[in-house]
Amino acid sequence: MRSRATRPFGSGGPLTYVIALVVVALTLGPVLYGALGGFRSNGQIADKPAGLPDPWLLRNYEGVVTNPDFWRYAFNSTMIALITTAVAVICGVMAAYPLARYQFKFRESLFMVFVLGLLFPAAVAIIPLFILVTRDLQLGNTWWGVALPQAAFALPITVVILRPFLMAIPKELEEAATIDGASRIGIFWWLAIPLSKPALITVGVLAFVGSWNAYLLPLLLLQSEMRTLPLGVADYSTQYSADTAGVFAFTTISMIPALILFLALQRRIVGGLQGAVKG
Repeated sequence: MRSRATRPFGSGGPLTYVIALVVVALTLGPVLYGALGGFRSNGQIADKPAGLPDPWLLRNYEGVVTNPDFWRYAFNSTMIALITTAVAVICGVMAAYPLARYQFKFRESLFMVFVLGLLFPAAVAIIPLFILVTRDLQLGNTWWGVALPQAAFALPITVVILRPFLMAIPKELEEAATIDGASRIGIFWWLAIPLSKPALITVGVLAFVGSWNAYLLPLLLLQSEMRTLPLGVADYSTQYSADTAGVFAFTTISMIPALILFLALQRRIVGGLQGAVKG
């Protein structure tokens, strides 16, 4: 009787599927509406806002992919995201490794600094960051000027996810490598990093997508030809405010790289997050 009473709330119960369907509908609904809107004309959208394309039109998407501004925005977004990901992952694993494998004073206190960093979004420090990047570092309107702060704000989640994976590496493997003559750097490079590959992929994808979707920091630091896709979407929406279908098409194509990355690596991402939770 007890199992029957709790079954609707357990895995596979009807309530679970209902909640999942509601969440999926709320998540994918706006995305599908925008994607289908790109195949419609402005007249179709005005006549039947919730209708399907009739007929299906490709001119909106063709207009986006033949727009040189779109590819310039995409190139800037790609470069900034790659730099952000590389810096966040490299610095993150180098910070997480000693916090996981070495015993030293204030180790847990130092780790708590990274945990507390999860509570502070970039918007909190946006004015000091603007002054630091533009006046002190002279990196305003550059890829590095945006990528370095983004990588810094990605470090907390990177360290929090990587540390449990590195802690789970058996000490016997490390001792065996030491007996074979491996140095600490060798153990880190040839043992720790390969065994933490799922977590590295997870934090890499999170850093890339976070950078790809960033808006506030690029808005303050980038101008004219250095602007990224989120800023390009805003510019396009302002410049072509009457072309609703074109805005839908521009926004939809802008989402495709991050969406493909998530779909291609979703199992590894889930595995990396599960490992971090178990740790």
